[in-house]
Formats: sequence, C-alpha cells, structure tokens
Amino acid sequence: MQKKLFNILLLSLIAINSFAQELNCKVKVMHDRIQGIDKQVFTGMERNITEFMNTRKWTTDQFQTNERIDCNILINLTSQIEQDAFEATINIQASRPVYNTSYNSSIVNYIDREFKFRFNQFTPLQFDDNRVVGNDPFASNLTATLAYYAYLVIGLDYDSFSPNGGTDYFKKAQNIVNNAPESGKAITGWKAVDGNKNRYWIIDQMLNPRFKTFRAIWYNIHREGLDKMSTKPVESRKLILETLPQLVQLNRENPSSILLQFFFSAKSDEFASLVSQEEQGDKTKYISMLQLIDIPNIQKYNNIK
Repeated sequence: MQKKLFNILLLSLIAINSFAQELNCKVKVMHDRIQGIDKQVFTGMERNITEFMNTRKWTTDQFQTNERIDCNILINLTSQIEQDAFEATINIQASRPVYNTSYNSSIVNYIDREFKFRFNQFTPLQFDDNRVVGNDPFASNLTATLAYYAYLVIGLDYDSFSPNGGTDYFKKAQNIVNNAPESGKAITGWKAVDGNKNRYWIIDQMLNPRFKTFRAIWYNIHREGLDKMSTKPVESRKLILETLPQLVQLNRENPSSILLQFFFSAKSDEFASLVSQEEQGDKTKYISMLQLIDIPNIQKYNNIK
C-alpha cells in the first residue's frame, strides 16, 4: 500500500512539474547612464522583473515547458528622475516556433520610449488587473507596463494559432490601459491625448473592427503560411506575400497606423527574405507595396531589388 501511495504521489509531482507558466522571458537592464547607485539594485531589478514575468499565471490554460512563449525585455535606463525612479526605454521582443522547422518567427519587436517607473529592491512587485496598486503612480507604472506587454505578447501568439484566438488577452491589455496609473504629464503612453503612437493606440487598433483584416492576415501568415512552409514552400510564400495588397488597403484606410508600424517592426526582415526569393517582376511589385506601407524600412527593401 505504501509503495502504491508513493507511486501515486510521484506521478502527481511529475504531472505538476510537466506544466509551466506561459512566458519564457529573459530580462536585461542597461544602467550605464545611472551613477551613484549600488549595482546590486539593477541586479535585483532584473531578477524581480524576470520572476514577475515568468512566475505569474497570465492565462487559465496549461502550458508544457516547451510551449512557453520566448520573449526578451531590454530596459535601458536613461535618467534618474526621483529617488529610486527612472526614465527608460523598454524593448520587447517575442517569437513563436514555426511548425516542423527550427525557425522562430518574430511576433513582437517594439521599443516603447514612454516608460517611467520606480523600483525598490526590497518591495515585491505587485499587480492587480482591475485597479492601480498602491498610491505611487511611478511604482504601479512598472508592473502595469510589464503586464500590458505580457498580455499583448500572449494575445499575438494565440492569434497566430487560431483566428481571433487572442481576443481575451487583448481585452486584458485594454483593461490595463483603462486602469493605468496617472500622474499628470509625468506618466505618459496610456492615453489617447498622449499622441497617436503609444500603448493606448496599439491595443485600441488591435480590437477595433476597422482593423479586423489585420488579425485575419496575422493568422494566415503564421498558420496557413509559415507553418506549411516546410511542405509547400512556394505556395506558402505566395500566400504570405499576397497579404500585401490587403495591408496596402488597410494602410490607405488608416494612414500612419501604429498597428501597422508595430507589425512591420517585427516582420520586415521576414518579408524582405520572402520577396528576395521571387522572380524580378513579382519582386519589384512586392517591393513597391512594402515601400508604401513600411517607410522606416525602405532601405531594407531597396537592398533586395
């Protein structure tokens, strides 16, 4: 009987340990511009943010260890604005594996330049989806921003595997926007009035019916295109490139959309690689489309003519 109970306990532990949280996030904090602070503070910052991203349960789904979403966060501290409070940029990168290959496709590669926060190495990071935690907007802005991008990454990953599969997580990100910490003009990036290229507009456009074509394109590129590339390379490449006329139309209807800029910050290299494999006539056609909708990467596309 004891042996039987031991085996049941062992199997239960194995089952528990076979599941993991959703994110496999690596965090790096650059602090060269900050002087007069013990470097252990920045080591603790990396450790605490890594634990926050990787140990918090962001969904109700069970993930196997090998199913975790790979992401990287690079925080570049640019100045100290108060005691333990910093101004920084945060670069979020994430990818998802492509079926039956060793290739990982970038789904996020974005630099957010409106990031101010407070960090105390002796205070645990706290976050509540539905309200601002604590009375210090700089402290709550750290976890609100991290959670926002966690949900955005998860939503994009889910959307890449099933049509509109990430809606619930985009709504969670939008809820963070609606409950974001406020401190006059000191904290920005959460409001429509803060400009037309910030966290507010990314998630607003992601959920806006005007951009429903975008999410269909996102799914087709990944599930119907990249995931079938190993067995049908020519057909899959064509399917992906034929999303470009739809993106051109979307850009025409929504000029200077932050969502399309967000998209191409992750996908420009992929599109350049696919276009470079086309015959000259089609290559020229696709390059012209890309130059219309992805102005920041025009030179990248010129290089493949």
